[in-house]
Amino acid sequence: MYRFVEFPSEGALLRGRHYTTPGPDRATVVMTHGTSATITMITDVYAEAIHDAGFDVLLYDHRNFGISGGEPRQEINPWVQARGYRDAVRFLRTSRPGARIALWGDSYSAGLALVAGALIDDIRAIVAQIPVCGATFPDGPIDGDAFETLRGIYETGDTSGGPDDTAGPLPVVSLDQINAPSLLTPPQAFRWFFEHGGRHGSGWQNWATRVIPKTPVPCSPLVTAPRLDMPVQMMIGRDDEMIHCNPELQDAVFDRIPGPKEKVIIDGGHFGLLWEGSPSFTAALEAQIGFLKRVL
Repeated sequence: MYRFVEFPSEGALLRGRHYTTPGPDRATVVMTHGTSATITMITDVYAEAIHDAGFDVLLYDHRNFGISGGEPRQEINPWVQARGYRDAVRFLRTSRPGARIALWGDSYSAGLALVAGALIDDIRAIVAQIPVCGATFPDGPIDGDAFETLRGIYETGDTSGGPDDTAGPLPVVSLDQINAPSLLTPPQAFRWFFEHGGRHGSGWQNWATRVIPKTPVPCSPLVTAPRLDMPVQMMIGRDDEMIHCNPELQDAVFDRIPGPKEKVIIDGGHFGLLWEGSPSFTAALEAQIGFLKRVL
């Protein structure tokens, strides 16, 4: 069903799975996971179902995580991860120029797909599943010259950050926020990560460092949303418990998208659709496949 692939990005090799089917060219969905997860923590189940529905899929681990290379290990940097989408698309187009390509992201990577999709030429569609759009409205400009400034940072800017931009290393999840505070605090996050990350071979580790470099313009979908002219599906978790999925910001991003768009509200909070076989998982997958079939 798939072959293992690797491609360069930011001085490292990103690795993952390329699900393909012989025959006429099919649209390809580029997929990656959310904060600190790996490709074997439910994202592979989504990928297999999307492939079975008639699409090729490139599924990869972010730099510094899972089977991908990169140092320091377990470091999250939004600019680096957004550039990973660019390099995944570049990898696909080396063998298939003009391929129809869509971006898919979950949680943190869903917000980054809404950034990268505006910066990579000819992206045909975006599925943003429970997207992280921010806890509060970002500091810095989001209109005027902000988009071109963001583009310049994305293409060539120094996004390494420094000590003042760094949180961690910290546990990703913890049930003891007093003695062992973590990057993600809800108990639902603890339950999901230990259930899926605890499976044999997942490659997940319960620690991470988050680097948010100080840049003139934030790496935010609020900046790029007005440039998203392709079909976009935003899938929102009802009563999402993650503070960085502020519904006001999600609505603001959606409202700023000028192209064809649809918003799907899914029950179960942030993690409901990440439990295989649950009603929320089934509803999310059906909605995504229906959307991709309509627009691709």
